[in-house]
Amino acid sequence: MESFLKIDKFSCGYPGKFVVQDIDLEIPKGDFVGIIGPNGSGKTTLFKGITAELPALSGKTILKGEPVHKMSIKKRAQNLAIVTQVIEAGAMTVEDYVLMGRMPYRGQFQFFENEEDVEIAEKYMKLTGVDRLRNKYMNALSGGEQQLAGIARALTQEPQLLLLDEPTSHLDISHQVQILNLIRRLSYDLKLTVLMIIHDLNLAGEYCDSLIMMDNGTLRKKGEPAEVLNYQDIEEVYKTVVITRTNPVSGKPVVFLVSEDVMQKKKEAWH
Repeated sequence: MESFLKIDKFSCGYPGKFVVQDIDLEIPKGDFVGIIGPNGSGKTTLFKGITAELPALSGKTILKGEPVHKMSIKKRAQNLAIVTQVIEAGAMTVEDYVLMGRMPYRGQFQFFENEEDVEIAEKYMKLTGVDRLRNKYMNALSGGEQQLAGIARALTQEPQLLLLDEPTSHLDISHQVQILNLIRRLSYDLKLTVLMIIHDLNLAGEYCDSLIMMDNGTLRKKGEPAEVLNYQDIEEVYKTVVITRTNPVSGKPVVFLVSEDVMQKKKEAWH
């Protein structure tokens, strides 16, 4: 399969403090990839390196054969779109917020969106289901609605690569499933390549095509969810006792936690 995003011996970060180092990855077009790992393992630092928010210390990230760090800001915004964990838009309508995704396509003296911009924004507002909220202010929306608006704006950039930073972390289970089902569909229908930082290992295992496990600034493991989500790697990286099983319906891996008092009782029973 052709490599769409290639990360080649790539290091980035904050020298003397924290550095993500020697990352080697190849991601095919249309893949939905989850980045997992405990707090401080380097997930966000890697994200910032891939998007060129942080400069490369060594190596490079190549998107469709072109180094991301050498792209102009405008070209980068036409190829990569980022949805952050917290959407900060203030007193702006959903429609105006989504239309901001067209800014990388404006001509030198074009100050307002044109008919094509409006049509593209309309398409993605409908696709994400936020068209019914178009006249509401962003700061009046729920967390789940804000995330959907953020995804609509990112798609309006018409990117090749969509990066999501913990899009489900503050949401209830119904909104988590709604957003991940949407991302899964986008990846499949639009052949959109998605990189997503996610903390919930069960959601990561259920929805992602492949997973990248980070550990202390290095890439610990990469592969299909069943390969990555095994109890040995999870226990070593997260320093937590877990049990892994298979979802009887989807065939995807499921991770069960074991509380301290239950472990203590089990140890006492074994002795």
